[in-house]
Amino acid sequence: MKDGVRTAARTAVRGIRTGIRDGARRVDTSTPAHRDRAVDALRAFAILGVVLGHWLVTALVADGGTLHTASPLRHMPWLAPISWVFQTLAVFFLVGGHVATKGYASARARGTTYGRWLRSRLARLFKPVAAVLALWTVAVAGLLATGADFGTVHTLVKLALSPLWFLLVFAGLTAATPLLTRLNPLWPLAVVLHVDLIRFGLGGPSWLGWVNVAAGWLVPYTLGAAWTRGELDRRRAGWVLLAGGAATTAVLVAWAGYPASMVGVPGAAVSNLNPPTTAAVTFGLAQCGLALLLRAPLRRIMRRPLAWAAVALVNLSAMTIFLWHQTAMMATTATGLLAGRLPGLHTTPAGLSWVAARLLWLPAFALVLAVCWAAFRVYEQGSRRSGGRRSRVVLVHNSGRTQAQAIDRA
Repeated sequence: MKDGVRTAARTAVRGIRTGIRDGARRVDTSTPAHRDRAVDALRAFAILGVVLGHWLVTALVADGGTLHTASPLRHMPWLAPISWVFQTLAVFFLVGGHVATKGYASARARGTTYGRWLRSRLARLFKPVAAVLALWTVAVAGLLATGADFGTVHTLVKLALSPLWFLLVFAGLTAATPLLTRLNPLWPLAVVLHVDLIRFGLGGPSWLGWVNVAAGWLVPYTLGAAWTRGELDRRRAGWVLLAGGAATTAVLVAWAGYPASMVGVPGAAVSNLNPPTTAAVTFGLAQCGLALLLRAPLRRIMRRPLAWAAVALVNLSAMTIFLWHQTAMMATTATGLLAGRLPGLHTTPAGLSWVAARLLWLPAFALVLAVCWAAFRVYEQGSRRSGGRRSRVVLVHNSGRTQAQAIDRA
């Protein structure tokens, strides 16, 4: 009896593996030969880096009947290098600028109007937002109706909706793409430098820093446009960005008083990210340089069907993953409260024991995120037609018309 169960289990596992390999091969063979798979890989890594970064440096501490946010970076500032690895927004804006300018040029060549091109791109960004807003509207109403602490509700809503700032900035830069195709990245970099000089050097108003929300992310976005123009094809460009950006960031942190953390830390006097500072922008330049240097190795890796299928799947669900990852973490935290204050989930992030416990919670966060993905990916990918049996991952890489749409929307 036991031998029969083992045989059946092994057969089932072999069947699953075979199915995955066959599906990966279909995705691989259906992808146009001219598609630069390194671009998709960089975007997938950027999204997953942000998700893991948030899960590692954001804690919801249970204090009596309330929840409040805390960060291990405040209690253990020597963990700042974690933020250097997982704060990958600059890479996303680099890829976004490259794909948008390339897609807009392709749309113009086909005779597509600016309005139609922009509507197509923004729809991909904002359709998934409707589901997030609807769910959290219901959740907030339910929490307040049941007498939940207002401070706790505010904390949860702030975390859940915090990804929306990124979408608003990215949407604004996307809308301005026709004006940015030739903009030299040095111009927005100069704006960031002058804003910081006025804020920190001359005692200017703190609100002036919000100018850098647009100017700071314009730097990697316009680098992406330079990539489209072929100005960053040589490896020398990547090395200059990596070495120059890293050296400048080190100087700013060591001698100019900028924080070492590249993400916001609760209670800190200055945040490198909110709004972006010169240190965040120069660090982003280093990241962009590294991304450019990794293009050739990534292209080789993406020739493997399994690796490429995984990257294609993440790209098709990028906005769903990004919008729901905080909700997944909070759902796990709220459910865990039924068992009491659990280490790494509800406790103060003040020691290595919390870090070890938090690492053990990451698979649980990922599982809940997978449930959210299954429930809400339709808002990003669209519904499957009644008679369709083919994978959406295959379909977006199939036929000439769909290829152009996929490039424009990517």
